Amino acid sequence: MIVLAPDAPADAFPPVANASPEGIVAIGGDLSVPRLVEAYRRGIFPWYNDEQPILWWSPDPRTVIYPPDLVVRRSLAKRIRNAGFHVSLDQDFEGVLDACRGPRRGHEAGETWITDDMAQAYVNLHHHGFAHSVEVSFQDQLVGGLYGVSCGSMFFGESMFSHMPDASKVALVWLVRQLALWGFEAVDCQLPSDHVFRMGAREISRGRFLDELATALLVPDRTGRWTFEISDPLNIPG
Repeated sequence: MIVLAPDAPADAFPPVANASPEGIVAIGGDLSVPRLVEAYRRGIFPWYNDEQPILWWSPDPRTVIYPPDLVVRRSLAKRIRNAGFHVSLDQDFEGVLDACRGPRRGHEAGETWITDDMAQAYVNLHHHGFAHSVEVSFQDQLVGGLYGVSCGSMFFGESMFSHMPDASKVALVWLVRQLALWGFEAVDCQLPSDHVFRMGAREISRGRFLDELATALLVPDRTGRWTFEISDPLNIPG
C-alpha cells in the first residue's frame, strides 16, 4: 500500500498483491477520469467517506455475478411482468446517482459514501462513456436503478437504490440480461451482500477475478451512451 500524490501518474498504483489485509491498495491521488479508468482496469475501485482521504480497494475475495448464474425468482419475475415498470439505460445517470446518495434504512441522515467529489467523478466518467445507469420508472417517476463502470467485457457495479419493492432487482435483471447478449464476462459486485447473493452472486478469489478481468479487457471498451437491445429480460438466455 502506498500514498499517491495528487499529481502522480494515472498508472502509479502498486501491484494489487501488495494490498493490505482489508484490501486497501493505495491512499490519495485524485479522481480524474484517466486514474479511475486505470484503477478499474487493474481491479481497483475508490471507496471512502468525507472525513477520509481517497482509499483505493481491491478486496479478496471478490463478489461477482456471472450472467448464466443470475437467479430470477418467481416473485421477481412476476414483478417484472406486472408491476408497470419502465426500464431504460443511460437516460438519467445523474438522477440515479443522486438517488443512490439518498438516505438508506439503518444509516444516519445524510450519511453516504458517495461524496460530492465521488459523484462528480462518476458524472465525468459517464460523459466520457465509461459509466452507465439503469433507470426504473413507475408512472414517470424514478423509483429504482443502479449505476456502474464498464471496461472491456466487465461491468463494475457501484450502487443501486429502490423506492418501490424490488425496483433495484428489476434494474439488475435487465442489465445482466443485456450484458449477456453483449458477451460480457461478469458483473463485479465488489463486496458481499445478501441482496446480490440471492440473485446468484458468488465469491471468487482476487487472483481469479484479476485473471478473468485480464480476459475481459481483451474486448474493446463499449463506450458511449447505451440503449437496451432486449425487450423482455425474462426470455433472454443468461
